[in-house]
Amino acid sequence: MPRENYQERLEQLRGDVVAMGDLVLDRYETALRAAETGDDDLADEVIGGDHVVNERYLELEEECTELLALQQPVAGDLRLVTASFKIITDLERVGDLATNIAAYGGDDGGIHPAVDFRGLGDAAGDMVADAVAAYEATDPDACREIDVRDDDLDERCRRASEAVVRSLLEADRARAAANGDGDPDPDRLADTLDEISRALLAIRDLERVGDHGVNIAARTLYMIESDDELIY
Repeated sequence: MPRENYQERLEQLRGDVVAMGDLVLDRYETALRAAETGDDDLADEVIGGDHVVNERYLELEEECTELLALQQPVAGDLRLVTASFKIITDLERVGDLATNIAAYGGDDGGIHPAVDFRGLGDAAGDMVADAVAAYEATDPDACREIDVRDDDLDERCRRASEAVVRSLLEADRARAAANGDGDPDPDRLADTLDEISRALLAIRDLERVGDHGVNIAARTLYMIESDDELIY
């Protein structure tokens, strides 16, 4: 392959990875809205369309494999291809998490009153978006800043999980007091446990979205500076 075409192919790969990021983040935003509103149509749109992300992932995986096998890139070009391969894997997993998140909303929408679901969701999504932007712009400072933000997201998720568990304990005590015999109503208890379970799963998945943002930033930093400080 002529050198000019090879370089064009590398730049096309970079652009395609960014486009996949846009696709995944659009689906992630739809998933947040589905969970917030309890809109089954939106949830079905996210869940039923997961194959689009998977197909895009496989196309880019094949492109990375061909560039590695046929062109045998070295130095900076090699780091671009290998980073791109890792990044599309993280993006595909964010797409999978979006399908989970879309289904967490209750019948009337919302996750749990103790959880700032939109705040956590936006923080995690912004980390992924900013990591993809850092990859596109080759910005090492942005990569390190995303890693710092992850500590804040982790702490917020920890506090949210604790608040959900506290709400369960308080609800149990209130029901026992209302019944007078300490025996909670089984139907109401089942509903509460289901709500608590969905809330804890939602918090866990939002935290994982942020983790994938850090992974993208880590691979981008290595691509730019051959620095593995953020790679776990």
